[in-house]
Amino acid sequence: MKKLTLEAAAKDEGQRLDRFVAARGGLTRGEARKLLDRGAVWVNNQRVKIASRPVHEGQQVLVVIEEGGRTVPATQALGPERILFEDGQLIAVDKPVGVPAQATLASDRGDLVALVSAHVGREVGLVHRLDLETSGVTVFAKTKPATTALAAAFREGTAHKRYLAVAVGPLPAEGRCELAISPDGRRWGKFRALPAGKVPAATRYKVLARFGDACAVEVFPETGRTHQIRVHLKALGAPIAGDDLYGGPKEIDTRAGRIAAPRVMLHARSLEIPHPATGAVMKFEAPIPDDLRAMLEAVGVEAGVL
Repeated sequence: MKKLTLEAAAKDEGQRLDRFVAARGGLTRGEARKLLDRGAVWVNNQRVKIASRPVHEGQQVLVVIEEGGRTVPATQALGPERILFEDGQLIAVDKPVGVPAQATLASDRGDLVALVSAHVGREVGLVHRLDLETSGVTVFAKTKPATTALAAAFREGTAHKRYLAVAVGPLPAEGRCELAISPDGRRWGKFRALPAGKVPAATRYKVLARFGDACAVEVFPETGRTHQIRVHLKALGAPIAGDDLYGGPKEIDTRAGRIAAPRVMLHARSLEIPHPATGAVMKFEAPIPDDLRAMLEAVGVEAGVL
């Protein structure tokens, strides 16, 4: 991701924002307008999408440009097959792989919050997040009281999550990791596990099947830290297949031969959480994506276990 930080000088006073971004950023006006339209331009830490807005001396303008062939997901409707449950208080959906949980610096289009809000007809409350390449159950609140109640369930540990993953390494049959999670100062967006820290974390896991170094794993995070499962499995010597950030291999050997891992092979299979209004325990399950199911079964998991 490329970021341009531009400061408006006296000579830029009153200039249209699209012209300023184009001239100072080395872009065409068309490119500048596209960046504005998708929400990739920030003025003094506020997202701005109005091309004609004048800039003023001293303002800081941040322009975020996607690189490496990556594109912002196109705005799309949330298909009925993705809706797991909906009532007046909450909506549970199956997050697709590659859709960001919320707006990013580079775009406020095509993220899951926007898609669910468009389906509901008003802005929904985000109470937890899945990583970009992780699929599965995500819940959103439809009212302010529901947002408060659901957020409390995640914070207090009454929301119970079950994930499925394919990891590679000498992972014991089952166990619990209690290493704290901390940002890794060597790389933005990466985290590391520490024996102790300000952000405690706990993850239980159980190996379902093995083939060579590969293992199919059932994971139960007891806390909800950023990248928690990925960091804890890495710390245990078994990073998730396809997880470039934490050293996961791009291919694994299985009973079906060598299989590619084009993404982080992690899926939020189910979630149990008290209903925000009634307190009744609700359980939501998301279908396993085809690529992960094939890999899990190739490692040796019986279909009925999943």
